[in-house]
Amino acid sequence: MTTQSTLIGAAGEHFVLCQLLRLGWIAALAPKGVPNADIIVTDIDGNRQCAIQVKTRSKGSDKGWHMSQKHEEIVAEHLYYCFVDMEAKDSLPITFIIPSGVVAAALREAHQLWLDTPGQKGQAHNDNAIRRLRPDYLKGYRVGEDVMKRLGAGWMEPYRENWEMLKLR
Repeated sequence: MTTQSTLIGAAGEHFVLCQLLRLGWIAALAPKGVPNADIIVTDIDGNRQCAIQVKTRSKGSDKGWHMSQKHEEIVAEHLYYCFVDMEAKDSLPITFIIPSGVVAAALREAHQLWLDTPGQKGQAHNDNAIRRLRPDYLKGYRVGEDVMKRLGAGWMEPYRENWEMLKLR
């Protein structure tokens, strides 16, 4: 059975695929069941290859993307995430292209911060496998300036529409 979230996910994958092809990359959807990649990419000469995992959102109060504990461990030099934001219905989606190591570190640090911070009634948070990649992890937290730079509002901005990221590594 096809659900709305399945359609949104497919739309995100095809949007990223379209952007890559427009920019002169050779790109194709990975076969179903490939664990860490939705799109396989190479440059026109075949000298530069990478894999992309696409995460797409169309709603949500925290403006984040669903992830899980396993994403804290998925780190590969040529693996990138494309976080596609389709919430604005009257404009093109916004895409953040982020290396897997950056994503893994942000998820780990943000989850640990959440675990270390008491809940609304002062209770400890129970650990679980749910993770969210969010553009601002720090609403309601009191943290140092270094953590603000790593996880606060704007931390994802250097990756916004940064398709050049795929050429640098």
